[in-house]
Amino acid sequence: MFPIRDHNPSNSTPFVNYALIMINVVVFLGYQSIFQNPQLLGQFFWNYAIIPARITQGDGLTGMITSMFLHGGWMHLLGNMLFLFIFGDNLEDQLGHTLYLAFYMACGIAAGLAQVMTSPLSTVPLVGASGAIAGVMGGYLLMFPRARVDVTLIIIIFFKIFPMPAWVTLGIWFALQLFNGAGSMTGEGGVAYWAHIGGFVAGAVLILPLWLSKGGPAFWRRTHGHPEHPEARYRMSRTSIPTVRRKR
Repeated sequence: MFPIRDHNPSNSTPFVNYALIMINVVVFLGYQSIFQNPQLLGQFFWNYAIIPARITQGDGLTGMITSMFLHGGWMHLLGNMLFLFIFGDNLEDQLGHTLYLAFYMACGIAAGLAQVMTSPLSTVPLVGASGAIAGVMGGYLLMFPRARVDVTLIIIIFFKIFPMPAWVTLGIWFALQLFNGAGSMTGEGGVAYWAHIGGFVAGAVLILPLWLSKGGPAFWRRTHGHPEHPEARYRMSRTSIPTVRRKR
């Protein structure tokens, strides 16, 4: 189950969000060729990823920033960019371009620190924008808990798209991070769950002043947990391809 779009269009062009997506893609293309050389890739990640054991010793601190723009493969990159595309534009619309960029980077740093704190001696490289994006999701949840998000559910051969409130979609995602994080304190399972948790919590906390400035609970009552502007509505259109019936 994963989201494919929300019904919450932004009022302004999310230039920063688009730039973040573009930078992540360009950076990935820049080092994709070394995936065929494990030794070279390992050295690259050692220099630019988060290595908790190095951070604990006060070394490799620049990795807290550079790791946010690195990914471990195409699916890792595309999944992260999809989530950023869906949820990032709305927060940029609320915060403005400069504050949104600061918010994004702060969430990414908080996510990295959360993973380092739970696995301080690990030498496994941590890469990806998912911690920062988790912060965006945390902020989105506080601002628009009832905004509709279209979710794709795939069970073997069953395929269905249906809308869900943001609090359900993001709540389930966060619960899964907590569940999996409780059983994986080192990050060696391939997913840095505690970075996701740390980023999500940081995002909710950092967006709190904006939410309060809009009235807090009164903002929810006024908007019913939806965006302040009309939501986008989508419907499936009928195909123009004619039906060919089997001859008897």
